[in-house]
Amino acid sequence: MDLGIAGKRALVCASSKGLGLGCAEALAAAGVNLVMNARGEEALLAAADAIRAEHGVQVETVVADVTTTEGQQKLLAAAEGADILVNNAGGPPPGMWSDWEREDFIKALDANMLAPIALMKALLPGMMERGWGRVVNITSQSVKAPIAVLGLSNSARAGLTGYVAGTSRQVAGSGVAINNLLPGIHATDRAVSLDSGVSAQQGISMEDAKAQRAATIPAGRYGTRAEFGAACAFLCSKHAGFIIGQNILLDGGATNMTL
Repeated sequence: MDLGIAGKRALVCASSKGLGLGCAEALAAAGVNLVMNARGEEALLAAADAIRAEHGVQVETVVADVTTTEGQQKLLAAAEGADILVNNAGGPPPGMWSDWEREDFIKALDANMLAPIALMKALLPGMMERGWGRVVNITSQSVKAPIAVLGLSNSARAGLTGYVAGTSRQVAGSGVAINNLLPGIHATDRAVSLDSGVSAQQGISMEDAKAQRAATIPAGRYGTRAEFGAACAFLCSKHAGFIIGQNILLDGGATNMTL
């Protein structure tokens, strides 16, 4: 399928590895020029070189922490006039309700709610003026079904979801579509970290820890970054202009709900 976005320009945050990289790769395969971002320079440059070599698109790299004001300013300077924005940032640490103080919530909100809002606020006016734009926010399956030990993430991502619900409907008439992608477990470094914790805690092998977690997913496996990236690229395509303010799960059926 021709996604109709060749020659467009996208800012993809936290895209040196994992789900962000999957999105960058899928957009590049559709002919989109990229501004890629990450905190680690080595991994970012390697990912950008690989995408240039495979897809022949223009790739600009920005080493910055997207969760900070300074990092956002660097990104926006490089991505001025972008047609597509993919918001992505790692989640806050796990814990229990009794562990968190006000400053912990402020950090979570800065990273997983206020940072993507700041980038949207800066880039949406240009998209609206040009009459076309796409925003995809990578959030979490916890928006649909809260995960007890991820209360900081639950709170911040739910706040972003509420913001998108209203904002997406205000800008849709100008040709801008904003949606959220909600990942479950994918075969990324985050999954390795989670499985390592289970392996150490239960005294089992990494293979057994992964199999144990995969058994809780109806699809029977972890997702891949390519699958996630393909879904992201579709939401950024010419075909997705009538999809507005939606929260789309990519979790292999793990979130048990009717709606």
